[in-house]
Amino acid sequence: MKKADIFEFYRRLAEDNPSPETELEYGNDYQLLVAVVLSAQATDVGVNKATRKLFESVKTPQHMLDLGEDGLKQHIKTIGLFNAKAKNVIALSEILVRDHDAKVPADRDLLETLPGVGRKTANVVMNTAFGAETFAVDTHIFRVGNRTGLAKGKTPLAVEKQLDKKTPAPFRLGAHHWLILHGRYVCKARTPECWRCAVADLCSFKPKSAAPKRKS
Repeated sequence: MKKADIFEFYRRLAEDNPSPETELEYGNDYQLLVAVVLSAQATDVGVNKATRKLFESVKTPQHMLDLGEDGLKQHIKTIGLFNAKAKNVIALSEILVRDHDAKVPADRDLLETLPGVGRKTANVVMNTAFGAETFAVDTHIFRVGNRTGLAKGKTPLAVEKQLDKKTPAPFRLGAHHWLILHGRYVCKARTPECWRCAVADLCSFKPKSAAPKRKS
């Protein structure tokens, strides 16, 4: 995709949604970290259902430790891989209390040392909590980057590096949100809804999908 087309691609997404935000519900940086860890291989809708009650009483790492692993499991048992995720959340909470004054570190490398926190999770937290220009590549963004030609790569890291290199300054902070929402609701995995896509003419995907026929 040409430089001018990339700018226009983001400009249109920004025009449609000037202030993009994560769809995960949270009240502070710690709750955001927990929600993102829980969202791996799960939907934001499912995570929000599980954490609404949890976050009413658990607002700090120490609150989580007081709840305990078994107590956490009761809240998140509807989420996939909840046993492993509960263990990771308790472990990372212990580390935050012990080594970071119970605060979420504003450092991607430090975040990645926490149990259950990979590069994607660290990038989300850095972007959403601390306003860093990071590009968290999940399955939606990986698909959108490759399908549209915006940022091609065989691995999430390769796509991330392309996005970091090609995304213009005005759009760097919101890029991750625009792309994930576009992939979630328009550029869908099985059948992209090209017929209602704001950037279809800039996209390299062929053939473009047509609008569904109305039933007579």
